[in-house]
Amino acid sequence: MTARILVYLLLCACGDLVAAETVLTSSGVFAFNIDPAKSTVRFTLGAVFHTVHGTFRIKSGAVRFDPNSGKASGQIAVDVRSGNTGEGTRDRQMHSNVLESERFPDAVFSPDRITGRLASSGPSDLEVHGTLRLHGRDHELTFPVHVQTQTVSITARAKFTVPYVSWGMRDPSTFVLQVAKSVDVDVILEGR
Repeated sequence: MTARILVYLLLCACGDLVAAETVLTSSGVFAFNIDPAKSTVRFTLGAVFHTVHGTFRIKSGAVRFDPNSGKASGQIAVDVRSGNTGEGTRDRQMHSNVLESERFPDAVFSPDRITGRLASSGPSDLEVHGTLRLHGRDHELTFPVHVQTQTVSITARAKFTVPYVSWGMRDPSTFVLQVAKSVDVDVILEGR
């Protein structure tokens, strides 16, 4: 057995893997179950006079990855209705007119390919390709992911831009208030 497989087997046998776990299966496939309580999605939207910051909660997530072929599967679901900028009027506008959260309550990313080498411990930089289902439509995405693997935990961080207006969502700009046509997204996923 390789040292990497031995490390993962030891972690699985000895670690407290309650809410989420990181394992290398017997077939050599890497499995990462995300802990929604420790994960988040942050967003930043530029606007005239100020920048809007907000968050969404992760509902669930699991990713499987074959390091030999690069094939990936799984889903990461975001609770769109949890979107919060800290300002009630703006949030109601965002949910009812832009995101249509009641009609489209989830955003789901489904990875299909990961390139790069995942280190058994320490940092790794990968590139993930997949489909983001948002506002009832599928959008192809490729973005870099920085992964930090520790003894019994893993943290993955990704940043990408969503051109929400060109993806079919309403532009909330008014005559007085102009906002950017795309939003910057910062995703932090944790598991142990």
